Amino acid sequence: QVQLVESGGGLVQAGGSLRLSCAASGSIFSINVMGWYRQAPGKQRELVAIISGGNTAYADSVKGRFTISRDNAKNTVYLQMNNLKPEDTAVYYCNANGPGWVRDYWGQGTQVTVSS
Repeated sequence: QVQLVESGGGLVQAGGSLRLSCAASGSIFSINVMGWYRQAPGKQRELVAIISGGNTAYADSVKGRFTISRDNAKNTVYLQMNNLKPEDTAVYYCNANGPGWVRDYWGQGTQVTVSS
């Protein structure tokens, strides 16, 4: 079992910044991929960014604005979001997966609202 707790969401004006955090606990020793996803009202959940070892990948819509990072000592993954746009408004979810797992794990989500 893995528990993921997100924090750091909120209301920000367009052009502003937020940093999301995802703290992992439980059977975390085998986690090898962590990611951030988001879901806007009426839309499907979509991948924002993932990190595995030293490798990262981003959705085209956030490249150059968002940065994902991982602090293994704190078992925490971060998403630094800069130059936020109204279209970034969504609930952001943290995800963890590992090799051979029968399921992945999700956090409860944190709301990000960007006003124009």
